[in-house]
This record gives sequence, structure tokens and C-alpha cells, in this order.
Amino acid sequence: MAISTDLILAKKLLEKGQLVAIPTETVYGLAGNALDPLAVAAIFETKNRPSFDPLIIHVASIDEVATYCSEFPEPLRKLASAFWPGPLTLLLPKTSQIPDLVTSGLDRVAIRVPNHPQTLALLQSLDFPLAAPSANPFGYISPTTPEHVNAQLGEFIPMILDGGTCKVGLESTIVGMEGDDVVIYRLGGLEIDAIESIAGKVKLQDHSSSNPQAPGLLESHYAPAKPFVLGDLTKLIPHYTSQGKSFGVLSFQNFSKEVALEKQLRLSQNGNLKEAAANLFAAMRSLDGMNIEFILAELVPDHDLGKAINDRLKRASAKRG
Repeated sequence: MAISTDLILAKKLLEKGQLVAIPTETVYGLAGNALDPLAVAAIFETKNRPSFDPLIIHVASIDEVATYCSEFPEPLRKLASAFWPGPLTLLLPKTSQIPDLVTSGLDRVAIRVPNHPQTLALLQSLDFPLAAPSANPFGYISPTTPEHVNAQLGEFIPMILDGGTCKVGLESTIVGMEGDDVVIYRLGGLEIDAIESIAGKVKLQDHSSSNPQAPGLLESHYAPAKPFVLGDLTKLIPHYTSQGKSFGVLSFQNFSKEVALEKQLRLSQNGNLKEAAANLFAAMRSLDGMNIEFILAELVPDHDLGKAINDRLKRASAKRG
């Protein structure tokens, strides 16, 4: 496996039906030819991802939507014009070019233009879109550096395209329509206020589902291997300390005097939600690698990107199986 910036090698591998981990502004994706059912099947197999959880396809520009989507409602077209390239995924009726495996048999495909120079250059060099869910084992914490990908999937893929650390650090916001209503199916790196400034009032759909209509909507997701307990740290820390438990702490802004500093990580010293979003998955990974029994965490302020951060924290703490 190679960690490399070689776009020509990445292109050759993808054209041969192989998988390549690619950088985006949100998280690293495990990419394959979205028009090749065998390559798409390899994505599901490599991630151990259930086939009922659909994938996002990545294209180089808004002009490609007409090739892969049979309709482009005006409210969604306006959002694409405003925020692509960027952390926005649109759910649109698909054409027959898109294999059913990509959409888990559903009639809409999730599509976006990522905002990362290397991946945009790669997409522009290919004559097919890339299906690319997060480059990690299914359900685990999404990767935001090449090293994260290598630690989890390095032995299963031939190449990781090195694009540095992801700037946004949260997956894209997924938006579609139900009738005349604009609906947010997954909170992410594009804030609700920004979407409403273009499309007007939107509806927010509850994410908890065992049969999702869009990618990344399963109730237990983005989770570390260690138990993840979400609540009021001022109560959780003394409670578990009194029981003699070994734990790490993920806080928004402040350290606790009751816990060793090396077992605490804060998302943003200055209370900056963009910084917190960018640090979230790396902090969860770091704590998951510590010699502790479980992780204690707290919600962040529930506005702007805080809503998406809290969505990921809640799903990390959801009971599994």
C-alpha cells in the first residue's frame, strides 16, 4: 500500500476497478468507479458495510449532474450553485447509469462536488464518478488524515492519496426534497442557516433508521470501539471516579481538575465550533487508543456546526446491536 500524492497512479488504479482512499474537505473517502458494480461491491466488502446503506457519488462539477440524475429541482440547483464545491450532498432521482447497488435499490442517488484540489483534479481526469463513503471500517470513526486510513484499511487497498488533514472534519450535509419541501437528511459540514439563506425554511429529518433513505443515517455510527458515554461531565466524572473506573474525557472547551491531563482532550480551547468539528474524529480516535475502559463526553452548544457535532456524538453513544 502506498501513501502518495501521485494522481496518475490513483487514476490508473481506479480505471482498473481498484479502490483508492481519497481526501476531501470533510473526511477521507474509500473511492471506486461508481459505474462499475464490481468496484462498488468491493467498497462494501472492504468496509464491511451493509448493502442497505447507500453510497455518495462524487463528481467534478455541477455540469455532471444531468448525466447521473434525471431531475434537478430548482431549490436544490440553487444550493449546488451556492455551495459546490463544498460539504453539501444532494439527493436526486438517478438515471439508469447509476447501478442499484450504489443507491441500495432506491430511486435517488446522493451526489456532491468535493472541495479538495487533489480530488477535484482526479475527478476531472476520469470519465466516471467516484462512489466514496468514509475510508474506515463500517460504523467506526471517520478518518481525517492519511494515517487514520492506513491504520484501519491500509492492508486492504493499494493506495491512499495524501491530501493532508481534512479541513472541515465532519461529513457533508445531505439535502433533498419531499414534495415541495427542502429536507435535511443528515446534518454535516454545511450549517442549516447557510442552507436556509438560499433555499428558505427547511425540514430536518430524524436520522435514526435501520433502513436509511440516504447515506450515513444509521442510529449507531461514527463510534469508537470503547464504550462512549455522553452526558454532563460535572456529574459523570465524579460518579465514575468514585467507582474506581478508568476513563478518558472528551470535552468541548474545558479541562477537569479531577482527571489526569493526558486522559483528556478538548475540542476547542476557545469554544470555536469550526475548530471543534475539525478536531472531533481525531480526538475520538486518540481516546479510543488509550489504555482506558471507556470514554466520557459532553455535547457542544447546539447551534450552527454544533448541531452536526452533537449528531455525531449521539450516534457514537447509541447502543449497538
